[in-house]
Amino acid sequence: MSKQILLIEDDPDLAELISDYLTMNYYDVHHAGLGQEGLDILDTKERDIDLVVLDLMLPDMDGMQVCQKIRGNKNNMTNKVPIIMLTAKGDTTDRVLGLEMGADDYIAKPFEPRELLARIRAVIRRHEQPNQADSQSDSLTFGRLSVFPDSHEVTIDDQPVRLTTHQFQLLHYFATHSGKVLNREQLWQAMPNDDSSDNIDRAIDVHISRLRALIEDNPRQPKRIITVRGVGYQFATDQV
Repeated sequence: MSKQILLIEDDPDLAELISDYLTMNYYDVHHAGLGQEGLDILDTKERDIDLVVLDLMLPDMDGMQVCQKIRGNKNNMTNKVPIIMLTAKGDTTDRVLGLEMGADDYIAKPFEPRELLARIRAVIRRHEQPNQADSQSDSLTFGRLSVFPDSHEVTIDDQPVRLTTHQFQLLHYFATHSGKVLNREQLWQAMPNDDSSDNIDRAIDVHISRLRALIEDNPRQPKRIITVRGVGYQFATDQV
C-alpha cells in the first residue's frame, strides 16, 4: 500500500512539482493550501496520513502553529505523525524552533525534489522502527543509505546492496564514526580479519574503491566516502 503524504503548501507551482515527483515515486499526495485545510484533512478518519510536509509560511497561520496544533491533538495517531518543515528562511533559530515544536526534520527552500524524497523516506523509516520486532530497528540511516548492524544488511532506496564481510565491516565503521576524518590505520583496525597486510595503505584504498563502486551514485565523484588528502577518509553525515 502506498504511503500517504499530506502536503501543506500555499505555492501552487511548488505544490504541483512536489506532488508530481512524489506520485512518480509511488506516494499518494493530499494537498492543502491552507493550514486549517491541512488540519481538517488530518482529522478525516478515512485518510491515514503517514507524513506531513509542512510549509512554514502559510496565508492563514504559520507552520509553527500548525505543527503545534498537530502535536497537541488528542488523537494519539494524529499527534504522532512525522512532520518535515519547508521554509524559505535559512535562520538557524527557525530550524531549532521548528524542531522544538515537534517537527522531525527541516529543509530550506530552494531544494531538489530528490532531497525531499530522501528525507521523507528516512523520516518514515525512523518513525516505523519502534514498531519493528526484527533486528532492522537499529539501523544507521544517512539519506537514502541504511546500515543494519544486527543483520549485516545495507540498503539504498530500500533496495539491498550486497557487500562482502570486509566491505560491511568497513562501512559499519564509517557509519558509526560519521563526520570524523579517519586515517588508514584506524580503518585497517576495523577489519581485523584481513590478513593481506603487506601494504596497509594500498589495501585500504582498494577496499574503499570497491565499496564506493557499490554505494556511490558516481564512484568517480564520491559524496558518501570523501577523501581527505594527506590524512585519510571521511564518511559524510549529511547525505542525499
